[in-house]
Amino acid sequence: MKTAIRTFFLFAAISAFVFAGCNKEGPVGPQGPQGPAGQNATVYYSEWFSPTSWSGGSGDWFFAATAPDLTQDIVEGGVVLAYAWLANDVYEGSSVRPLPAYAVGANWDFLIHQYGSIEFNCDMFAPPLTSGNRFRFIAIPGTIPALKSGAPGYRSKEELQSMSYKEICKLYNIPE
Repeated sequence: MKTAIRTFFLFAAISAFVFAGCNKEGPVGPQGPQGPAGQNATVYYSEWFSPTSWSGGSGDWFFAATAPDLTQDIVEGGVVLAYAWLANDVYEGSSVRPLPAYAVGANWDFLIHQYGSIEFNCDMFAPPLTSGNRFRFIAIPGTIPALKSGAPGYRSKEELQSMSYKEICKLYNIPE
């Protein structure tokens, strides 16, 4: 009998310690650091635009466009994709080409020569057309969860660059 009573009291004491330590809510910890200013989870994209004129000369044509969304944070920490719709060009059932590309007898590319601006270039001998050629960029900040390694749906810069224009538009709900 004494063993049963001791066992009961021992069980009660252990249970009291276990339940006393099972507090479901702990103390509130300190607030985390403020996130980087000016960054959010917005994907930026330009409308399609055509150059009014090309600068440069034979084999080195270019035009620059204002792109205020191309901030230092996005250019340095995110991904910038650019596309061209070129007159007289047919590419895999669509006329939208990711840049850089070779089309219509020339190399087409883009560069960000300063934050807030994007430059499109071409190595044709004669000036490229101003009408019928259209260009667009998509800027994906590094704060987008899909760009953060280990996040669900993670895509590397290389994976994004290898995706078609339609896939990128679908992934980020961008109107084509």
